[in-house]
Amino acid sequence: MRKLLTVVLFFFASSLANYSFAILNLELTRGVSGAVPIAIAPFAIQGMDPSQNVSDIISNDLRMSGRFKVYGRDQISSFPSDLPEVNFNYFKNLGADNLVIGKVTQTGPDRYQISFQLLDVFKGKESAQQSMVLNRKFDVSGNNIRAIAHHISDLIYQQITGVRGVFSTRLAYILVQRDNRLTRYMLEISDADGYNPRTLLSSHDPIMSPAWSPNGRQIAYVTFEKKHAAICIQDVSTGSRHVVSEFVGINGAPAWSPDGRKLALVLSKEGTPNIYILDLATHHLNPVTKDLSINTEPAWSPDGKKIIFTSNRSGGGPQIYQKNLMSGEVTRLTFEGNYNARASFARDGNHIVVLNKESSLYNIGVLDLNTGVFKVLTNSGNDSESPSLAPNGTLVLYGTLHNGRSVLGMVATDGSVQMRMPARNGEVQDPSWSPYLS
Repeated sequence: MRKLLTVVLFFFASSLANYSFAILNLELTRGVSGAVPIAIAPFAIQGMDPSQNVSDIISNDLRMSGRFKVYGRDQISSFPSDLPEVNFNYFKNLGADNLVIGKVTQTGPDRYQISFQLLDVFKGKESAQQSMVLNRKFDVSGNNIRAIAHHISDLIYQQITGVRGVFSTRLAYILVQRDNRLTRYMLEISDADGYNPRTLLSSHDPIMSPAWSPNGRQIAYVTFEKKHAAICIQDVSTGSRHVVSEFVGINGAPAWSPDGRKLALVLSKEGTPNIYILDLATHHLNPVTKDLSINTEPAWSPDGKKIIFTSNRSGGGPQIYQKNLMSGEVTRLTFEGNYNARASFARDGNHIVVLNKESSLYNIGVLDLNTGVFKVLTNSGNDSESPSLAPNGTLVLYGTLHNGRSVLGMVATDGSVQMRMPARNGEVQDPSWSPYLS
């Protein structure tokens, strides 16, 4: 079993390595037909030019969402920054439905005011003032320009699609760097577009299964620093951490409860791997499964009343099961393919995303729990790791192979948009998408 027993396999693993800087690089590999056409005019700069270009960040965010056809600085020849400067006929003839204009004004040493307007091109032909859909200003330091640009992207995305954007969220993943003798494992977090990577932990020994807390302030993960498995919780801001589980045998697959008070985890302290719930305040352990099957990879339902998990209890390949924590009832959920693992719930509680294998091909799929309809989202056959849903439920982050290297992929939950996020230096695996951070 390929990924189901990662915790089991890495329990026996150890290796060494060295560190170097890494950053992810987004590549759109499949976009949605009927994407919304939008023009992003280069923002006017008044004062010192900041190092980060706001309009380019917004263009990249919206383009990489796959939901927008973006006309950026290379596709337009009219660069308005104020409403009276806008030639609405030009942008209508270009094919844009919407237009973003703005300014970056230096207001002091390392202080900037960023203003932007989202305009409806068709309403602008009748009345420039009526064209204004959004009009906002922000006062920020130079260090926060990229964050504000992502926030503006979120506002635009939500205004046009009706869905909250995820450009201001973060990703956690394991960066692996190898040379002839050494291997280095790094737990990193980055912006959702792969920029601003920051290392939380660097080790010669494997790090696995990062999981964000519901408030986004902590990450739980598995470490082998003491040459045996342990589960740690680390504060993202301060870097402080503590061990919450280091029983003999497997300590793996931590999953936060929706209220952040408990962890579901996998332990083999009594023999075969089984799932337990750890109360983080009292340290009390409560078994969820207790049998001779291999039970692993727990995930909570949004209401905290159910846990889904991977098990081989039916014989053959692993499948996804659900336990009702109130009644104790266990039901099998997946039947498509001979291998289903690494499941997680969508925010609506009615869909789960899984790693599915059919005829030796590994892909990401989504199962509608109400209808039983299963849909395969990817088609590379190499998508073999850790599907993790964006907090708005529109995208799935996962690990895949590309040109023989482990990279991250993203796919829309309707299958319409697909991206790759290869690292420029090393391989990336075990991704986890943060919740909303504000």
